Amino acid sequence: MSSRKPEPLDDEPDERSRIWQAVHAIPSGRVSTYGEIARVAGLPGRARLVGRVLSQLPEGTRLPWHRVLNASGRIAVRGGGEALQAERLRAEGVLSATTGAGVPRIDLSRYGWPDGNRKAKAR
Repeated sequence: MSSRKPEPLDDEPDERSRIWQAVHAIPSGRVSTYGEIARVAGLPGRARLVGRVLSQLPEGTRLPWHRVLNASGRIAVRGGGEALQAERLRAEGVLSATTGAGVPRIDLSRYGWPDGNRKAKAR
Protein backbone atom coordinates (compact mmCIF):
# COMPACT_ATOMS: atom_id res chain seq x y z
CA MET A 1 0.00 0.00 0.00
CA SER A 2 1.36 3.40 -0.97
CA SER A 3 1.88 6.13 1.62
CA ARG A 4 1.12 8.83 -0.96
CA LYS A 5 -1.97 10.87 -0.37
CA PRO A 6 -4.59 10.61 -3.12
CA GLU A 7 -4.96 13.65 -5.31
CA PRO A 8 -7.95 15.76 -4.20
CA LEU A 9 -10.86 15.97 -6.59
CA ASP A 10 -12.00 19.34 -7.94
CA ASP A 11 -15.30 18.98 -6.18
CA GLU A 12 -14.60 17.19 -2.92
CA PRO A 13 -17.69 16.57 -0.78
CA ASP A 14 -16.51 19.30 1.59
CA GLU A 15 -16.53 21.84 -1.24
CA ARG A 16 -19.97 20.70 -2.37
CA SER A 17 -21.29 21.03 1.18
CA ARG A 18 -19.90 24.55 1.46
CA ILE A 19 -21.53 25.50 -1.84
CA TRP A 20 -24.86 23.99 -0.77
CA GLN A 21 -24.69 25.88 2.54
CA ALA A 22 -24.00 29.17 0.77
CA VAL A 23 -26.90 28.64 -1.64
CA HIS A 24 -29.18 27.62 1.22
CA ALA A 25 -28.37 30.93 2.96
CA ILE A 26 -29.76 33.08 0.11
CA PRO A 27 -33.04 34.51 1.44
CA SER A 28 -36.27 34.27 -0.51
CA GLY A 29 -36.66 37.28 -2.80
CA ARG A 30 -32.90 37.69 -3.19
CA VAL A 31 -30.38 36.29 -5.68
CA SER A 32 -26.66 35.76 -5.88
CA THR A 33 -24.11 34.96 -8.58
CA TYR A 34 -22.03 31.85 -9.12
CA GLY A 35 -18.91 33.85 -8.26
CA GLU A 36 -20.41 35.31 -5.11
CA ILE A 37 -21.51 31.86 -3.92
CA ALA A 38 -17.98 30.60 -4.53
CA ARG A 39 -16.60 33.48 -2.45
CA VAL A 40 -19.09 32.93 0.39
CA ALA A 41 -18.23 29.20 0.34
CA GLY A 42 -14.54 30.04 0.74
CA LEU A 43 -13.78 29.10 -2.86
CA PRO A 44 -12.99 32.43 -4.56
CA GLY A 45 -12.54 32.16 -8.30
CA ARG A 46 -14.42 28.85 -8.49
CA ALA A 47 -17.68 30.08 -10.07
CA ARG A 48 -17.59 27.24 -12.61
CA LEU A 49 -17.38 24.71 -9.79
CA VAL A 50 -20.52 26.26 -8.28
CA GLY A 51 -22.28 25.88 -11.64
CA ARG A 52 -21.18 22.28 -11.95
CA VAL A 53 -22.26 21.39 -8.40
CA LEU A 54 -25.67 23.01 -8.93
CA SER A 55 -26.11 21.24 -12.28
CA GLN A 56 -25.69 17.91 -10.49
CA LEU A 57 -28.46 18.47 -7.95
CA PRO A 58 -31.15 15.81 -7.99
CA GLU A 59 -34.53 16.65 -9.46
CA GLY A 60 -36.89 17.89 -6.78
CA THR A 61 -34.13 19.24 -4.54
CA ARG A 62 -35.21 21.74 -1.92
CA LEU A 63 -32.00 23.75 -2.31
CA PRO A 64 -32.93 27.15 -3.81
CA TRP A 65 -30.68 26.77 -6.87
CA HIS A 66 -32.97 29.12 -8.79
CA ARG A 67 -31.59 32.07 -6.79
CA VAL A 68 -28.14 31.75 -8.39
CA LEU A 69 -27.47 33.77 -11.55
CA ASN A 70 -24.54 34.58 -13.77
CA ALA A 71 -22.35 37.64 -13.13
CA SER A 72 -24.60 39.80 -15.35
CA GLY A 73 -27.65 39.00 -13.26
CA ARG A 74 -29.12 36.74 -15.92
CA ILE A 75 -30.46 33.21 -15.79
CA ALA A 76 -27.76 30.87 -17.02
CA VAL A 77 -29.42 27.48 -16.58
CA ARG A 78 -29.28 25.27 -19.64
CA GLY A 79 -31.27 22.26 -20.67
CA GLY A 80 -34.77 23.61 -20.28
CA GLY A 81 -34.50 24.82 -16.69
CA GLU A 82 -34.69 28.49 -17.67
CA ALA A 83 -38.48 28.65 -17.57
CA LEU A 84 -38.62 26.92 -14.18
CA GLN A 85 -35.99 29.26 -12.75
CA ALA A 86 -37.83 32.33 -14.07
CA GLU A 87 -41.13 31.00 -12.70
CA ARG A 88 -39.63 30.51 -9.23
CA LEU A 89 -38.02 33.96 -9.26
CA ARG A 90 -41.34 35.52 -10.27
CA ALA A 91 -43.04 33.71 -7.39
CA GLU A 92 -40.50 35.31 -5.02
CA GLY A 93 -41.02 38.78 -6.51
CA VAL A 94 -37.58 39.01 -8.09
CA LEU A 95 -38.91 39.02 -11.66
CA SER A 96 -42.05 40.89 -12.57
CA ALA A 97 -44.82 39.07 -14.36
CA THR A 98 -44.42 41.56 -17.20
CA THR A 99 -40.81 40.66 -17.95
CA GLY A 100 -40.78 40.03 -21.67
CA ALA A 101 -39.27 37.32 -23.80
CA GLY A 102 -35.58 36.67 -23.83
CA VAL A 103 -33.33 36.43 -20.81
CA PRO A 104 -34.19 39.17 -18.32
CA ARG A 105 -31.47 40.86 -16.33
CA ILE A 106 -32.05 41.09 -12.59
CA ASP A 107 -30.80 44.18 -10.77
CA LEU A 108 -28.11 42.78 -8.47
CA SER A 109 -27.80 46.07 -6.59
CA ARG A 110 -31.43 45.68 -5.56
CA TYR A 111 -31.87 41.91 -5.21
CA GLY A 112 -28.28 40.71 -4.80
CA TRP A 113 -27.15 38.78 -1.76
CA PRO A 114 -25.10 39.33 0.25
CA ASP A 115 -25.25 43.13 0.46
CA GLY A 116 -26.65 43.76 -2.99
CA ASN A 117 -23.77 41.66 -4.32
CA ARG A 118 -21.63 44.43 -2.89
CA LYS A 119 -23.82 47.00 -4.63
CA ALA A 120 -23.33 45.24 -7.98
CA LYS A 121 -19.54 45.36 -7.68
CA ALA A 122 -19.54 49.06 -6.83
CA ARG A 123 -20.73 49.88 -10.34
